[in-house]
Order: sequence, then C-alpha cells, then structure tokens
Amino acid sequence: MQNQFQDQVAIVTGAANGLGKSYALALAKLGVHVVVNDVGGARDGSGQDQSAAAKVVEEIQAQGGRALLSYADITDYTAVTQMVDDVMQRFGRIDILINNAGILRDSTFSKANLDDFWHVVDVHLKGSVHCTKAVWDVMKAQNYGRIVLTSSASGLYGNFGQTNYAVAKSALLGLMNVLDAEGKKYNIKVNLLAPTAHTRMTDELLPEAAKPLLSPEAITPATLFLAGPDAPSKTILAVGAGVYARSYIFETEGVFIPKEQRTPEIIAQHFEQISASEKRHYLNSASEQTVRFVEKAMQH
Repeated sequence: MQNQFQDQVAIVTGAANGLGKSYALALAKLGVHVVVNDVGGARDGSGQDQSAAAKVVEEIQAQGGRALLSYADITDYTAVTQMVDDVMQRFGRIDILINNAGILRDSTFSKANLDDFWHVVDVHLKGSVHCTKAVWDVMKAQNYGRIVLTSSASGLYGNFGQTNYAVAKSALLGLMNVLDAEGKKYNIKVNLLAPTAHTRMTDELLPEAAKPLLSPEAITPATLFLAGPDAPSKTILAVGAGVYARSYIFETEGVFIPKEQRTPEIIAQHFEQISASEKRHYLNSASEQTVRFVEKAMQH
C-alpha cells in the first residue's frame, strides 16, 4: 500500500483530534503529503485553538513526513478556496479529500435552537460541499480523485436528540450519489463513511465499557481503503469496534394498482405486499426508478 500512496496529496478536515488526526498520521506514514485542516474549535464548534493542529503537523514532520497546516474555516468558501490554492502552489496536485470535520449541538427537536441547528448543518454539510467543490476541478483536470464524505448511523437510521446532525449526515448520501455519477469519467471516486468511535465528540455519549473497543484507529483502515487507488465508489461503509459492514438502500418490487382502485384504502390493503422485501432492487439513479415503474405499469 505504501507505493500506492507515495507522494499523493491529501486534505483532511478536522485533523487536529480524534478520527482526523488518526487519518492524517496514517496517510503520512504511507508517504502522503498531508494538509492538516482544523480551526481548533470545541466540540460544539465554539472558540479556536490552533495548537492541536500544529502539533499534528509537528508529529508528521518529526517522522520524516510532509505536512501543511491550514486553519481555514470550511464554512467559509473563500477561505476554503484559498486553502486549495495554497496546497496547489505547495504540492501541485490534490489526490484525496477526507471530509471529516464536525461538531455536535444535540437537542430534541422541540427544544432546538435554530441558530445551533443550522450551524451544525453548516459545518457538516456546507463544509463538505465547500471543500469538495474547491477540489473538484483540480481532480477533473488531473483525471484522478478520491473523496471520502463522513456520514453517521444517526444520518442513516436516526438517533434521538440529533435532528440537526442527522439532517446534515443524511444529506451527504445524496451528495455522494450524484458526484459518483458526475465523477466517473474523470476517475473520481466518492464514498460515504459511517464511523462510530470514541472521540471527544462522543465521549459523553458512550458507556465506559465500550470506549476501549471504539478506538479511532479501528476506523482508519476503512478510510484508507476508500481513499486508495483501488477504492470502490458510491459505497456506504459502516465501521466501528473492528467491525466493517456495508449499508445499502434498496426498493421493494412494488405493487401495481389499477387507476380506478388508487385510493388510500386500497394502498392500506396492499401495504404488506408493497413492503415485502424478498425481491430487492438496488437502483443506480432516479431515472432508473422511473423506467422500472413505467415498465411494470405497462405489463398490466
């Protein structure tokens, strides 16, 4: 794997602590020039402390690696494009983008402060869009790119008290699906990581007995796989405690109901059959669903 990554360039957001730090150090050991991006805020996104990111850069350099420090605020597109310009000036290319930065401001929806709500969405979703947009044309021009978006089980399945976080994390699924289609001919692969790990973001949420199992280092091999030359694309990879699983979205076969019977009552009568999942369809695009439905209707 060393030779596959040698002299590639990676931007890792939220790289001062936890998962991002683990990714940055692992990539550097593989010969990747790493951009360590972090504003140094607290778990809720407040404040700034530049020392943590600087220490990661120092650690990489002490091991003989190359690293560039970035304090760019990913919610500010101008700051992100300046970061990318600096990276291009320094290294001349960008092979990998790992969108890892995030914050938590948990609250039940009824008690949610909307300023907090949208700030969480801004960091996770807008930040990922900004960074991806800023590197997209670079990757197209060099005909190579690997982009890892960070989702969560909260975004895929829901979690009490995390509407803001879940909204942002689930939106990244749609981003991956479309960018996979648009990046194919440019050898840009886009994947979605859904990690669960013990970091400062999750410290208060996890039982003590689980924390030793949920190390950030258990996530890193999956991230390297998704960021590597032989990565798949349009993949949701769920990871935690040394367990690696793939999540899918599928559609049931469905039931055709004649026009004169299309009432809520008839749908209710057929709902068990509509929900039956023995026959599953894994769709590659929205248009594929349209074609499937039309073809099924034309059989009647």
